[in-house]
Amino acid sequence: MSFCTIGISGPELYRTSSPLALSAFSSGDGDAATTSVTDIHPDVLRTHILTRLDGPALAAVASTSSQLHCLTADTNLWAELCRSTWPSTATQRLHALISEFPNGPRSFFSDSFPRLSYHSETSTSSSPSSATYSRRSRRRHHFTPELISAVDIYYRGEMVFSKVVETETLSGWFRCTPFRIDMLDPKDVVQTPIKFPIGDGNTCWELTEDLTLSWIMIDTAGRRAMNLSSYRPVSVQRHWLSGEVHVRFAAVLDGERGTATECVQCGIAVTCGGWEGGNLQVREVNLQVEDLDGTYLNGKDSLVILERALEGKTGRRGRKKLEEFMAKKRERKERTLRREGTLDMVCLAFGFLGFATFLLCLII
Repeated sequence: MSFCTIGISGPELYRTSSPLALSAFSSGDGDAATTSVTDIHPDVLRTHILTRLDGPALAAVASTSSQLHCLTADTNLWAELCRSTWPSTATQRLHALISEFPNGPRSFFSDSFPRLSYHSETSTSSSPSSATYSRRSRRRHHFTPELISAVDIYYRGEMVFSKVVETETLSGWFRCTPFRIDMLDPKDVVQTPIKFPIGDGNTCWELTEDLTLSWIMIDTAGRRAMNLSSYRPVSVQRHWLSGEVHVRFAAVLDGERGTATECVQCGIAVTCGGWEGGNLQVREVNLQVEDLDGTYLNGKDSLVILERALEGKTGRRGRKKLEEFMAKKRERKERTLRREGTLDMVCLAFGFLGFATFLLCLII
């Protein structure tokens, strides 16, 4: 009997579907197709088949029979899947932290693999219940003491950057200054196999398809995680003067209704430099949270929104949601300009009226 197995790693996991994985247990000819999977020795399943499946496929297989459910519950299987998908999670600190999630590495994978989804029940209500306000109140007084960012960047399936950064959240400096997480020190650069764009900059266009990024935010106290990346770039631009290539990823999260933080953008900026004929160098990788007014939120306000998303209460993803955010941002800016223009006209009218009154008094 022959099996169709799947050997996929890294960012390719995001493009694998469960139906494809289930075909791993079907044969190529009609007679073998009637063979039950229970006829296969568990060690063969565990070693030669289950280890070749991606996360969604593994979860789908677990629901097909009690035997497969037991086999796919293996902690080591999910731990290895996490490490192969996100090499940054292989550090000793993260390995220990992931093992403390409710269901260990499987819970971590479930939190981190799907990008943020949107839950309308927490954002469409115009009058939140007292329970909602109670949860918000508790969040304001029980901030997580530390956030961990695990970032992996791939180019055409090959890893070009992987790093983990820990950010404390209790100091006054963090709460009052603009929220920003930098993965690289100012003097650090990371060499890549990507050729520096020459002439018309076709490489910039290729980066939109070939470059992928994962930014997993981990709450160390609550044992929760989420992926803040759009996976593929939402924009790639080359600076006209410096020649640097600016690649941007983004996720849109819901905030407080009726304010500038009704929805916010978690923008991930990757800045690459280099020279013609050489390879691109990663010089900056950072994350900031921006509201509809274009203002970067401070640490305290950003943490409230991030914790809501970590709890699964709210979240958005996809280019469509980003386009909605940009449209709201433009509308808000235009409304502000109209209001300021009206105010300027009123002030000008009052000034003219005052000046005319003064002249009239002089004449009389």
